[in-house]
Amino acid sequence: MRVRLYGGSLSLVRKSGVGQAVEHQRAMLKRCGTDVTDRPDAEIVHCNTVFPDTWLAAHWARLQGRKVVYYGHSTMEDFRNSFRGSNRLASLFRWWITQCYNSGSIVITPTEYARRLLLSYGVRVPVYVLSNGVDTSFFCPSGERRKAFRKEYGLSDTDRAVLSVGHMIARKGLVEFVELARSMPEIRFFWFGYTAPELIPAHIRQIVETAPPNVTFPGFVSQEELRDAYCGCDVFAFLSHEETEGIVVLEALACGIPTVLRDIPVYDGWLTDGLQVYKCRDDQRIRDRVEGLLSGSLPPLTAAGLKAARQRDLEVVGRRLRRIYAHAGFLERRKPRRLGSSTAAECTYN
Repeated sequence: MRVRLYGGSLSLVRKSGVGQAVEHQRAMLKRCGTDVTDRPDAEIVHCNTVFPDTWLAAHWARLQGRKVVYYGHSTMEDFRNSFRGSNRLASLFRWWITQCYNSGSIVITPTEYARRLLLSYGVRVPVYVLSNGVDTSFFCPSGERRKAFRKEYGLSDTDRAVLSVGHMIARKGLVEFVELARSMPEIRFFWFGYTAPELIPAHIRQIVETAPPNVTFPGFVSQEELRDAYCGCDVFAFLSHEETEGIVVLEALACGIPTVLRDIPVYDGWLTDGLQVYKCRDDQRIRDRVEGLLSGSLPPLTAAGLKAARQRDLEVVGRRLRRIYAHAGFLERRKPRRLGSSTAAECTYN
């Protein structure tokens, strides 16, 4: 069995979570002994973007009798409050991604929350839940990497640092992150990630330009540098208002950094407040949790967080992906199997 990761337009999303998810698929498939190819005659085609060329590629593959796995990375909810004009286009975006996802044989989306959204849009093909996964052999705790990061950014042993990662957009919680830094001038804050300036709304550009001096924006960095940042900072504060999963959350947990999240529905069922992470509903609570972790008055919860990440290691997720193939009838000489009374659209593999 050969799987093709359709590469059209992928260059446009290389620096996003979608681009990282594609690399995860490549790694997990290879680890499970699946032949990954760029040839168009593969039996299974993975589609990851919602650009017109991908929609056409999915239709063409199905016309040729190939199976198409369309990954549901995007929702209308996480499109809002992102790039310039996104709110005005949100309804149109919802219609378009529904057309894209319905062009697949099946859809895979990373959380039960995202699955419910896609079904509410009118996605008619079976929708499976499967985490994007994390490479826990690469993202892992390391004292050596902690030292390297802190040396690179001039942090002493007693300095405390808070990290966030993502596009420089309102939805990711950038506004609140900068205000948190402003209220804690004695703490260093780092935001890793890059968005093309022409896509950033004017008020977000102004917030970045007027950020207090304790905030550093290193931009887009390599995976090695990002790993060092997870290991080198003292708290990961991911204040995003909407996600379909949050790969960076998995990376942070895998590196053993205490994590504070905004309490949004996507984490329900796999991350529990006070067990693996701290989830907060308002900005004051976020600050209290960050201060508690920095001062040591709150337990870091890192052991349970690391366990949650390892349950979504790429090798584990790869095996679950093959189970989805089997259930959907993609594997040769194997019939789709019934899982109790569940239908295909109700199967969870995360």
